[in-house]
Amino acid sequence: MEALKLKSGDRWLSVAPMMDWTDRHCRHFHGLIAPDALLFTEMVTAEAIIHGDRDRLLAQAPETIAAGRCVALQLGGSDPDRLARATELAAGYGYAEINLNVGCPSDRVQSGRFGACLMAEPDLVADCMRAIAAATSLPATVKCRIGIDDMDEEEGLDTFIDRVAQAGVDVFYLHARKAWLQGLSPKENREIPPLNYDRAERLARRRPDLEISLNGGLDDVSRIIGLRDRFDGVMLGRSAYRTPMILGELSAAVKGTTTPSRLSVANAMADYADARTAEGVPLHSITRHMLGLYHGQRGARVWRRHLGEEARNRTDGGALIREVAAACERMATSIAA
Repeated sequence: MEALKLKSGDRWLSVAPMMDWTDRHCRHFHGLIAPDALLFTEMVTAEAIIHGDRDRLLAQAPETIAAGRCVALQLGGSDPDRLARATELAAGYGYAEINLNVGCPSDRVQSGRFGACLMAEPDLVADCMRAIAAATSLPATVKCRIGIDDMDEEEGLDTFIDRVAQAGVDVFYLHARKAWLQGLSPKENREIPPLNYDRAERLARRRPDLEISLNGGLDDVSRIIGLRDRFDGVMLGRSAYRTPMILGELSAAVKGTTTPSRLSVANAMADYADARTAEGVPLHSITRHMLGLYHGQRGARVWRRHLGEEARNRTDGGALIREVAAACERMATSIAA
């Protein structure tokens, strides 16, 4: 399968890699809402790709491929040779970019000597990126934090970025908060260390030759629009998952397009569910990603409750999605009348 080619500006909006969330069903859902967004896989370790079921780990939804969506594969690992081998094995699955995780703070990731702890080893990261780049013609990029633990946010981040950039990396997704590897849980690391957009902006100004996308705490369309002038792109994480229509609103505001209706997205996902459940995929595996579609709308509670409670017991494809979406639309219409 031929990879899609990312052009300058294609990373202006991306959806962050999130473990247990951004699987192929979630990515198809987000792609329906914001067709021009760059979507990310969950982090997949190099060892899993080398030794595991590659089709299960790497295969994309055929509808995502047919629609021409750009998807980045995020790898986890710290052995250059293993990362290169995983990159080679991922060829043919239609990815547009290979990204290395240098931001995850979980204990499991640290024990494998990858994720955010690699910020303390910029030379090793540089070696990893050279190996990945040598194994693919796709862009090789990095997602990282502004620092870890007691690392100085100024000198430490500059050193890390400069060393890795010397290896040929020119695209960085920067989560604008530190990761505290000792004393904070992964959940706390997403909330407690303060966001520092100013530090991220100083990096972007100092290295205008690099493409810097801002990540962390982005949940308001008007604020995000204001930040876009300071960065090459924005990456949304939890807000894209919990309130997914923010992607469509942001895309419409920037591109001057029309935000897709919730009903059109729901019906398209129902068609998708018809196809996937016929292949044996449980309906709940699809609907669990859609619970935020009607967030802030009349009927949101009905949507969440029925999709959350009934999907496990339904065997009629996307019928449940169509039924509940139609009920939500009737509720909205009755209020408008």
